[in-house]
Amino acid sequence: MKDGKVLPLPLRHSMREARERKTMYKIVTKEDTIRIPAEYMKKGQSLDQHIDRLAMTAFEGRFDEQNRFILVTSNHTPLGRGRIIHGDGAIYQRVRFDALLFCMDDYEVVEGAISEVNEFGAFVRIGPMEALLHKSQILDDQVEVNVGAGTISGRNDDKRLGIGTAVRARIVSLSPDTSDPRRSKIGLTCKQPGLGSLEWLSEAGE
Repeated sequence: MKDGKVLPLPLRHSMREARERKTMYKIVTKEDTIRIPAEYMKKGQSLDQHIDRLAMTAFEGRFDEQNRFILVTSNHTPLGRGRIIHGDGAIYQRVRFDALLFCMDDYEVVEGAISEVNEFGAFVRIGPMEALLHKSQILDDQVEVNVGAGTISGRNDDKRLGIGTAVRARIVSLSPDTSDPRRSKIGLTCKQPGLGSLEWLSEAGE
């Protein structure tokens, strides 16, 4: 994740589909605790109206304990009575909710589109994440990077990658940063059979 932004996928409308298919997206039911500040506890006002917003703020755009990226949460349900910690004044409320997760594993084959070309290679957008395809991991041939044109080309053949090129790659390094997902590091390779630009693979019948 390079810029901290999640793609504007129609996630809340696709939660049912994600639950039914085996993809990188999964729906799970989780439990966790949110902090409800004291100023939200006004006389005659239900805390339920704040739980959705507080839960989404607390959990979305973060990794869970299994390093799965939480895209969207819904169906937030308070569990029992909240706890008040002496000297704090806030209520700590346990909640159950559905979470749409984005999951990746080491050595998994993934598909994405090139979003940026720089002197080191290319960034590939995979779902909500950005992964680095280093220039040494693109072709067996040496490559030339043209940052201005946003292209990477083989020196001895006509293979070329550019912004928007769809690629299939394998994850070779995966280091989620749970404190700041924007600093997570994902490394890719295309230097294996069946990997590379989808256009190249189609032309080769792979």
